[in-house]
Amino acid sequence: MNADDWGRDRETTERIFECILHGTVSSASAMVFMEDSERAAAVARSAQIDTGLHVNFTTPFSAPACPRQLLVRQADLARHLRRGRLARAVFHPGLVRSFEYVMKAQLDEYGRLYGAYPERIDGHHHMHLSANVVLGRLMPAGTIARRSFSLRPGEKSFFKRKYSQLLDFTLAQRHRLTDYFFSLPPLEPGERLQRIFSLAKRFVVEVETHPVNAEERQFLMGERIHQLLGELRVAKRFMLPPRLEPGAKPIENPAAL
Repeated sequence: MNADDWGRDRETTERIFECILHGTVSSASAMVFMEDSERAAAVARSAQIDTGLHVNFTTPFSAPACPRQLLVRQADLARHLRRGRLARAVFHPGLVRSFEYVMKAQLDEYGRLYGAYPERIDGHHHMHLSANVVLGRLMPAGTIARRSFSLRPGEKSFFKRKYSQLLDFTLAQRHRLTDYFFSLPPLEPGERLQRIFSLAKRFVVEVETHPVNAEERQFLMGERIHQLLGELRVAKRFMLPPRLEPGAKPIENPAAL
């Protein structure tokens, strides 16, 4: 169970921290150059919270001392990526240097704040999956990268499912991936979450959450999550352990479980 946006602002950080202490969130994805990034990094290092980099190309950096050139280049990227649903899938040759600059700046800042470069990377609004990042090989090889959302047969369009499969295949050539990736919401029907949690009996499943959202925080701090988990337990940190069955592969139809 991984919480996004650690360090975005104090409230977001505190809501995530509550859930980590409660034992229902395993790890966090940290934003840099944001208003609470410095304090959040100090908390994470003190409390030994497992973090990765939540690379941000779309939401303006809010740290007071953020370099002006970084702000300008990120704004250029945000304009491109927000043009429409297909913008993320289009490689923009004119923005190659800006993507490289903004990515490197965030990798370096994470290293400064956390004392080491990230072993795990995902993206704010999932923009680490944009064509310029993936095809430009901007995420360091060997890092754990967040895969595309796992889709059930018939979910989304045929093109969307095939594009996600191609994207995950490309990522897997240079990065370590979980077997499945889902968003915590929608919380209803409960059968959806039971099906997702049941996959964790045999596979490595990442579930993305945003505890700053009241409904998600209430779920994570309440009893219902434990009822749906049953005998399963939330991992203490983000892990890619050996599979229980040698050579096991993700099943084609998660709905079958």
